[in-house]
Amino acid sequence: MATSEEIELRVESEDSARSAKRSAAAKRIGELAERRSAIVSELNDVERELGEVLVDSSAVIEIGELARFTDVAAADLTRWLENQLKNQKGERAKRKKPTRGSGPNNASRQKPATVRTPSIEKPATPGESPGAQEAAAGTPAGVS
Repeated sequence: MATSEEIELRVESEDSARSAKRSAAAKRIGELAERRSAIVSELNDVERELGEVLVDSSAVIEIGELARFTDVAAADLTRWLENQLKNQKGERAKRKKPTRGSGPNNASRQKPATVRTPSIEKPATPGESPGAQEAAAGTPAGVS
């Protein structure tokens, strides 16, 4: 039977080998994840640039022609173009925030303007104040 010291050495030996494998696996995963992140970032930059060029050139060449000339799938070209247009639209929306009370949605909430019909002023009767005369004519005091 093994002594306590022998058991401890055996466990440490096993654990050190396992720890070394775990450490190596964690390092490799970290390196690969970092590399992947850099590649994804670069890919996003290339796709954004592709979208910009597609937007800029859309007046002179169509997606179908580009697909024929470049052997790039029209679906990919369309996706890059639409992503760029969507991003541009989102950027414009972020830059220009509508003020409260403006815009087409607010029109339905506003009260319609009331049209005032001109009233014929009647002469003041003796003892009647100008405010009473205006009230009778339907106009607020001080407004002529």
